Amino acid sequence: MRIIATLSCMLAFFAAQPTMAAKPMDPSWPNKPIRMLLGYAPGGGSDIIARLVARSLGDRLGQNVIVENHPGAGGIIATDLAAKASPDGYTLYFAPSAHASTAAVRTKGLPYDPVNDFSWMSMVTMYPIAFTVLPDSKFNNLSDFIQAARNEPGKYSYSSVGVGSAMHVVGEWTFSEAKVNVIHVPFKGGTQPFQELLGGRVDVMIDTMTLTASLYRDKRVKILATTAPKGSSPIPSIGTVADLYPEVNYESWLGVAGPPNMPPEIIERINKEVRAIVSEPEFRQRLIDFGGKPYASSPAEFKARVAKDIESLSKVAARQNIRPE
Repeated sequence: MRIIATLSCMLAFFAAQPTMAAKPMDPSWPNKPIRMLLGYAPGGGSDIIARLVARSLGDRLGQNVIVENHPGAGGIIATDLAAKASPDGYTLYFAPSAHASTAAVRTKGLPYDPVNDFSWMSMVTMYPIAFTVLPDSKFNNLSDFIQAARNEPGKYSYSSVGVGSAMHVVGEWTFSEAKVNVIHVPFKGGTQPFQELLGGRVDVMIDTMTLTASLYRDKRVKILATTAPKGSSPIPSIGTVADLYPEVNYESWLGVAGPPNMPPEIIERINKEVRAIVSEPEFRQRLIDFGGKPYASSPAEFKARVAKDIESLSKVAARQNIRPE
């Protein structure tokens, strides 16, 4: 019994310790190209912003930063690669807010801890999600669509970039508040949801303003509503979901992270460079043009935001019984 008690104490002690100390920094870092993992296909909103960040970050670090797209499984493929990468500063993770929504839906079985298995560096931008239709649609606002869905339950559909994505959770959140049945059609990301909207195979596209803003400016879509807080839609003439359902307000984010246990010096350096990038007038304007607002953060603030979103979205996922495929 004494031996068992001793072993139990030892196990408890080691369990309470960090699993691995931060890797010492290579003083020559960076001396080769850096890859930035992204869980979506090329061409989507996250991909566009990731490439803007990668180019500017590469210029400031003096090495190429190359975006690697690994779409599928709601972003889990890329996220798991990032979590298990060497913490030497040569693998980064361009983290979308879907990182949190996927964790909220997949409460069990993730191959990584969504908060503690990453080195959080800085957020880059925040932006709402948009509900859009084709320009010739009979729907002019979200209220029009809700009424049609109420009159003909199960007839209409909406797209997202995957089960458990922020778009999926927000769609279910909105339509549950409206008490209507709208069919969810998930895709892997990129431009596929828009192509399906064009082809008439979905009625509403739910996607980020990073993709939707340019489509709206080119008059290729009509925005029914955004998920910005009430009264703060990025396009003043367009209402928010919160105008109809005050509980529904949600802003997505994008940011730079990496594997766990990265050298603190590298985390601090990347945070410094991202802050500098976000403060550049031209870069800020690009983010605004994409329907977002520039937003750099400290590593601690970024980590806290991830944990907070997982907690709040988990409540929606549980209430709506949103489960992975």
